[in-house]
Amino acid sequence: MTLALIDPVAPAEEPACRSASARRPSELLQRDGAHDVFVPIPDGFELDFGGTLIQKQVIGRLHGKVGAPLIVVAGGISADRYVHRTETKGLGWWSGAVGVRAPIDLTRFRVLAFDFAPEFGEGVKDAKTPLTVTTQDQARLLALLLDHLGVEKVAAFIGCSYGGMIALAFGELFPDWAEQLVVVSAAHRPHPLATAWRGIQRRILQLGLETGRVDQAVGLARELAMTTYRTQEEFGERFDSEAPSHAGQAYPVCDYLTARGRAYRDRTTPSRWLTLSDSIDRHRVEPEAITAPVTLVGFTTDRLCPIDDMRELAARLPNLWRFEQHSSLYGHDAFLKEDALVADILTSVLKDIDQ
Repeated sequence: MTLALIDPVAPAEEPACRSASARRPSELLQRDGAHDVFVPIPDGFELDFGGTLIQKQVIGRLHGKVGAPLIVVAGGISADRYVHRTETKGLGWWSGAVGVRAPIDLTRFRVLAFDFAPEFGEGVKDAKTPLTVTTQDQARLLALLLDHLGVEKVAAFIGCSYGGMIALAFGELFPDWAEQLVVVSAAHRPHPLATAWRGIQRRILQLGLETGRVDQAVGLARELAMTTYRTQEEFGERFDSEAPSHAGQAYPVCDYLTARGRAYRDRTTPSRWLTLSDSIDRHRVEPEAITAPVTLVGFTTDRLCPIDDMRELAARLPNLWRFEQHSSLYGHDAFLKEDALVADILTSVLKDIDQ
């Protein structure tokens, strides 16, 4: 059963200046089972580019063993706090990596996942216009959760894609909070070609808002996004290139993309997608400011986060622990599809964490 829990504590404040020794471990960390944690956002919480969030809280979800080392997990812009299988939500977005006896083993670790801003879900009012939210803003919202829970040290922050960008921003803003960062398919800045692809998606979404064809716009933007997540080799193996009988009919690959776009329509709203897409392209960190040990995992077939960008990041990090470079048929989506490879890397990276 899902529990929604809030500690009866003093009003929330930003934890940037609070020392680790001043944090009191919350009883929420001692409660069995997976449960949600709702933390108020302070009234004075201002976004990096000005303005404030409509939402009044940040929501995290704790999984795993009580009293165990805490690992933060964050994924792409479609990810949420349901990283592991639940009774009500089915499979989590990374159930292949997080679970009992999985690489991020819930019998060995406590796992915290969280929802990115802006808030989305049943009963949440969608913003009329996109917000300007940075990866540093997301890192500061995570810090509110950690401070509320009284977490002195994060044993590891494992971030993939957009979550990897947030991990880098967290390491830049809070250099002593995480004992290590594991960054998968993310760099210190976006590549201009990837920004171009996302820019087209955003214009499709904006056109849908202007014309009242929102569902079609979300679906079409998602179709375009899917072509950037995977590789030409995978599409070549999966789909027959034989033409249909008449012009205007769909090719097999188009049928696939249409189905993926249709399935995504209830997963987001145009303004939230516009906000998070812009947040990716606004992402910038100074690698030299990240002092925690960092493991990088990159894929040579990734077109959204080219391996050369990750190599530059690796060269500039002052405390690079290891850099894993691999080829994958799945390109940017490799962290979601290459279960065995990801398992080997995560198992090796996490094996020395003290229990």
